[in-house]
Amino acid sequence: MIRVALVSFGISSKTFHAPFLTTMPEYELVSVVERNGAASKAKYPNVKVVNSIEALLKDDSVELVIITAPNETHYPYAKLAMEAGKHVVVEKPFTNTTEEALQLIEISKATGKICAVYQNRRYVADYLTMKEILQKKLLGELHEFEAHYDRYRPDPRTYGLWREKPIPGSGVLYDLGSHLIDQALQLFGHPKYITADIRKQKAYSLVDDYFELRLDYGFLKVLLKSGMLVREMGPRYLMHGTKGSYIKYGEDPQEERLKAGELPVSANWGKEPENQFGLIHTEVDGKIIRENYPSVQGGYGEFYKNLYQTIRNGAPLMETPIHGHNVIKMIELAFQSSEMQKKIEVIGLL
Repeated sequence: MIRVALVSFGISSKTFHAPFLTTMPEYELVSVVERNGAASKAKYPNVKVVNSIEALLKDDSVELVIITAPNETHYPYAKLAMEAGKHVVVEKPFTNTTEEALQLIEISKATGKICAVYQNRRYVADYLTMKEILQKKLLGELHEFEAHYDRYRPDPRTYGLWREKPIPGSGVLYDLGSHLIDQALQLFGHPKYITADIRKQKAYSLVDDYFELRLDYGFLKVLLKSGMLVREMGPRYLMHGTKGSYIKYGEDPQEERLKAGELPVSANWGKEPENQFGLIHTEVDGKIIRENYPSVQGGYGEFYKNLYQTIRNGAPLMETPIHGHNVIKMIELAFQSSEMQKKIEVIGLL
């Protein structure tokens, strides 16, 4: 078993990490950093609670450190952990700047320690289904892809308030854009150009709460959008190709099930209900079909299964720090494009 420590015990740790670390036989959750209180111990009585990253790193039994603290801590905590001989998982966004990302890449190489980026949205039903459709070329040559991560939050948030403060790494582009950009880069590679419109729509907003990113791949156009004032949700994803289209509504069920306290242990974990399957309208073997396309089963736990194989058996790391760097570079280019109000060339990706 890999002995694991969580740095902070907020929404991310409680929802996306601890339920898997405490139910998978490959891992043992042994320590949690909490600056105030010991909420984790009420949930997991056997864990050791410490009040600082420095205290945690003195524990030689901890092999893997998972950093879910606010974004401004990602770089310094990951640096300290790797230099102390620990493997690390860093929540998205990987860092606040590409300079920080490049330094973590170099530290990982120098120390020989794994530095993984937690991109759980690679393990959701809609993304995996679109990946399958593209691999099977069911839509022909894709010419348009559109992805939305919309919410209706007209009032100030009651948790995660640092995300709405004007500090490095805050705002919706860093928060939700990290998911959509990573998916686009994984599905389609590096775009040629980016055009961005990043705004503060809510009257009280101090940071961006809306973005529209247009990625130009040549024949393929990619549109990534997120807004906090969308009460009636439209399609989550749209794909249009030379042979057909795929349209997907709804949200992968895993996050809500985890927030409701359900443990990810059933064989049906990550399966979408049939009434949530996306619509495919295309031509297959000379026949026009218009029907629901079964969603591929998701599973956030695949991230940790892959990571175990990397740490213990030397398997390739699936979510690399280079991937994290490229997402941050795209975010930086997006802000530059929006400020200049023009299309700019995508350069600097690794």
